[in-house]
Amino acid sequence: SVLSYLIVLVSSFLINCILYAVSCTLFFPVSCTLSAVHYSYSINKVVVFMLKIGVLDIQGGVAEHISMLERLSDVEPVKVKTKDDIDRIDALIIPGGESTAIGKLLMDFNLLDPLMHKIQSGLPTWGTCAGMILLAKKISNHPKTFLNVMDIQVRRNAYGNQLDSFRTSLKLPAISKHEIPMVFIRAPYVENVEKDVKVLAKIDDIIIACEQKNLLATSFHPELTDDISFHTYFVENIVKRQ
Repeated sequence: SVLSYLIVLVSSFLINCILYAVSCTLFFPVSCTLSAVHYSYSINKVVVFMLKIGVLDIQGGVAEHISMLERLSDVEPVKVKTKDDIDRIDALIIPGGESTAIGKLLMDFNLLDPLMHKIQSGLPTWGTCAGMILLAKKISNHPKTFLNVMDIQVRRNAYGNQLDSFRTSLKLPAISKHEIPMVFIRAPYVENVEKDVKVLAKIDDIIIACEQKNLLATSFHPELTDDISFHTYFVENIVKRQ
């Protein structure tokens, strides 16, 4: 029967494998070792290392960032809610939302200090909109700062309230070859930067995107468009270069 034939075939294969291993060990140890090394190397060449990019899952546009990250081939999106989650990721996105609410929840969940120390130790981190405010060392129109890790001074709700939200697009050759759509919702902007902060984008001479070492900050919401240019830039130019 077919089943009997398959059993004989598999048994024969296993016996041959065992005989080959024994003969290698007894008679050709060096040759077999080299073959094993080559085989291991061949396997390793096709292994794809997936970067675990976390999205702070406390409040704000979490699902939208997850959806964008899923479009990147070497990225595994991870929702981050606990200190253990923070310890397991290669990079973090702090999404837009309400900065004071996110800051309070970070303190309530005892995540503020662990996250701050992790970022200071080199964790690649990108703050969008409210995330930019949380990263800043200075907030000109708010008495309290949060993570205090990026040498920028920002202004909350700098473009006005919800009714003043707007869309635009910019050509940023350092980020993409095509125009990048941008969505601003009760957006902050950067009023001042220290000398080692790189300005990536401006509108009417106002800074809306910048980076510093392992940090990226944007006033706008790339996750609310169909364009993955900034997500790609974060992975390729911030995460992979740390």
